[in-house]
Amino acid sequence: MQRNTILAVLAMAVLGGGVWVLTQPSGPQATDGMVQVMVPTLSAEAQGGAQLFEANCSQCHGRNGAGQDGSGPPLIHKIYEPSHHGDISFLRAVQFGVRAHHWTFGDMAPVDGVSTRQAGQIITYIREVQRANGIE
Repeated sequence: MQRNTILAVLAMAVLGGGVWVLTQPSGPQATDGMVQVMVPTLSAEAQGGAQLFEANCSQCHGRNGAGQDGSGPPLIHKIYEPSHHGDISFLRAVQFGVRAHHWTFGDMAPVDGVSTRQAGQIITYIREVQRANGIE
């Protein structure tokens, strides 16, 4: 009898643990931003960059460069301040991709279909948003 009780308690614990695991959130949602971003009034050049960013970059780097859990790092972050990652770093990342070196998201592939001029507009947008968020 005592053995049956132990087996029943053990079965209930395993069943309860299984239910608990299945009802837990799967982790951060792909749309969760990693940082809070305040978007300023943008220059005309940056407005164009914002549209290009949304179309070409936000899938991984999140809305307004806030990052996206599980996909890509926030660009509105001190790591990407101009003195550490200059504009040429952004341009080269777009053109050639970049190896992961600050985050664990993996390597970034080149972004096909974005011209040097368009990359410049995206960089202008990111820099204006960075400045509005105290990153200079």
